Amino acid sequence: MLIDLMPRLIALPVAPHGGQDVLDRSRRLAAAFRAAGRPVVLIRVDRPNVAEQPPGSGFADGLVQEGDITLVKGSIGAFATTDLEARLKDLGADTLVLGGLMTNMGVESTARVASDLDFELEFVEDAMSALTAEEHEFAVRVTFPRFGKVTEVADYL
Repeated sequence: MLIDLMPRLIALPVAPHGGQDVLDRSRRLAAAFRAAGRPVVLIRVDRPNVAEQPPGSGFADGLVQEGDITLVKGSIGAFATTDLEARLKDLGADTLVLGGLMTNMGVESTARVASDLDFELEFVEDAMSALTAEEHEFAVRVTFPRFGKVTEVADYL
């Protein structure tokens, strides 16, 4: 599951990994999952209560491939405003591998609900980033290990 990989967020000064680095690693991660016959779920956010989404609100160019599951959420986490839980259950998923932007926002909010729904979780540390390195580091060193396993893209390639 790759969350909020949208040009307008990728362009922000995120840390400790730059937005383009996160996107490049996420593309490699998704390619590895597709090659292994595993589903790739791509989720992005639409701002609620606005007439038009800001420029750069779609998925990053070339990220979505045929056969991927795409969802548009209207909240920070991916479960509250989508049918994500039903789709994952239809796939028979029991473990979720998460990356995206921002580490301590969309990724963490999604992970907390996923944990409550009894999914096993893996967090790909170098395929996510936050607005500050401190926010990212706290999530991957303190919060995420309480919910699952912290990994790197290389663990899946």
